[in-house]
Amino acid sequence: RQVEKWQHRLEERMDQLQATVQSKTAVPTAQVYPQFIDLAHIWVGLQEEMVVLSVLSSIATSLDQFTRNQKEIFSSDMLDSYLDGVQVVTDDERAKDTDKRIIDPTMLPDSEWIFPETTKNFTDLQIQYSGYCGWSLVHYDRLLIPGNPNIGILVYKNRYYSFSSREAATEFSKDPEGFIAIIGEAAKRSPELIQLLELHTQFASITPYSGGTGRTPARMIEKPLTKSDAAIQTEIHPLEANLVKSYEWNEWELRRKAIKLANLRTKITKSMQADNSHFHRDNISQVYLPKEQSTQTMREWYSNVAKPQTFLHGLRGEQSQHTNMTKVDLTLEVDDSVY
Repeated sequence: RQVEKWQHRLEERMDQLQATVQSKTAVPTAQVYPQFIDLAHIWVGLQEEMVVLSVLSSIATSLDQFTRNQKEIFSSDMLDSYLDGVQVVTDDERAKDTDKRIIDPTMLPDSEWIFPETTKNFTDLQIQYSGYCGWSLVHYDRLLIPGNPNIGILVYKNRYYSFSSREAATEFSKDPEGFIAIIGEAAKRSPELIQLLELHTQFASITPYSGGTGRTPARMIEKPLTKSDAAIQTEIHPLEANLVKSYEWNEWELRRKAIKLANLRTKITKSMQADNSHFHRDNISQVYLPKEQSTQTMREWYSNVAKPQTFLHGLRGEQSQHTNMTKVDLTLEVDDSVY
């Protein structure tokens, strides 16, 4: 499709150049030069497409040996036994047979669908997964089946999804987030699908495939981390100024300073002091701060007093009916209790 666009632009530009020049012997440069510049851009674009086609051709040549091995392992007789009674439909036939498989939006009112008949620039839409059916990637273990945009395109979060059949579109529209997450996990197991299906929004550390221009070869770019902890210290003045403030480039200014210095030799500086002028001078006095002192005016002392003790005699062991109790004071004297 890209080559067809370049060829269409080349034909239009050549027609415009022919209409501009015709059989004239002289043509203003303002009319011709912009067209030649655009023609050069078109030619460079065609050369880049030629490089891409040569790369694809070399890839196809490299895969040819695997195709021969596959034909030897899986012969036609073996495949026919598995395909007995089954009609194999090619991608082109599937894309053309859309009358019976067009999606009915009334059956899926919760989803937004667009169709070629009702959408302007329908062929220029950026379809997710490079146009492959997302439902087939999940149900057939990463099998790549091209989607058919003519049966309807699902619009989900400002993104467009195409499907190979009406059943696939119906199941995908019921749980888009689940299918998108499963496809992301499948791409982790098969990293080559990240570039093929353009899953760069789900993998922040990978950027799209960058095609080479001119001498720069095509390569896959890995995006660096955008956040990191770092510290830096910058010297205030890394370079020495070396400025001479007394430098003068003006000769007349130097003469003025020379005359000023010469006149100072004939001048005398005098000073005098009046009665009240001595109050204007600066005086400094020093004082000593108060010193902290402490005094002790009393003496702390204590004494130990004996604990009072008493004994009651006659409460036990008496045989008479009347009890004769005697209280005996056993408390020591103060003088005796001091050791």
